[in-house]
Amino acid sequence: MKRSDEVRRLLSLSNAAVHAAAGPRLKITRTLDELYEYLAGEMVAEFRRAAAGDRIVSFIMPVGPTQPYRIMAEKINYEGISLRNVRFFFMDEYCTDDDHLIPATHPLSFRGQAGRLFFDRIRPELLMPPEQVVFPAPELLDRLPQMIEEAGGIEVCFGGIGIHGHVAFNEPEPGVARSDPRILTINAYTRTIDAVRHREIGGNLENFPRRAITLGMRQCLGARRALLMTRNESPEINWANTILRIATLGEPGDDYPVTHFRSHPNCVIASDAGTLTAPDFNL
Repeated sequence: MKRSDEVRRLLSLSNAAVHAAAGPRLKITRTLDELYEYLAGEMVAEFRRAAAGDRIVSFIMPVGPTQPYRIMAEKINYEGISLRNVRFFFMDEYCTDDDHLIPATHPLSFRGQAGRLFFDRIRPELLMPPEQVVFPAPELLDRLPQMIEEAGGIEVCFGGIGIHGHVAFNEPEPGVARSDPRILTINAYTRTIDAVRHREIGGNLENFPRRAITLGMRQCLGARRALLMTRNESPEINWANTILRIATLGEPGDDYPVTHFRSHPNCVIASDAGTLTAPDFNL
């Protein structure tokens, strides 16, 4: 079946039919606030288990969605959960046109946002050592797969799903499921939707980063568990309804990288009821 025909079929399904077909691989909350609470709760539960163990547990972490990080920080501080047994491999970061990381002071920097949203809010005695926070960097590209392997692999890959099905910055390309860490050109779909979502930059496509560094899909798919999410952030911009259904029920293919998670043995995709609802027009 052509992808366009598949999408028409998926968008013709009722919410109940999507739920029935997806089973436990789909988690839908009533509201966005409940979705962010769910995501934060799942992450904190993993960190709590790690704190009770005797080894360092590694996670692939996104910076978007950003909303759960404040909730996570509050829960960690309130419960006094130590992150000493937690290692973060962050998914990605924007780069300059000459393939250097954008500075952490840049308003779009994931490193800067992670600090403001999470690390700066955690009580210092609860934080993991700095070497257990790993952002992809040009000098680490060749070493990252080995670093993950030597760390015992990834317990959970947490991440968002983009409009074209990217996870991290793994855009549609042949063989994407076997991709490793690399620097790439962000495609026009991703740049446009991200420039719109970041309202504070006013749709400045001309100066929006064109390059990014990312973990590969091989690393994301290799996690023992995956929890992915997508959602419409406001009623004015309904962009995620279609990709949620493709991610959940679409045939695996390189044109929508997230569909490769269909064969993952322990993957849940989370969203809210509004995003699950089909758009008004099925083109």
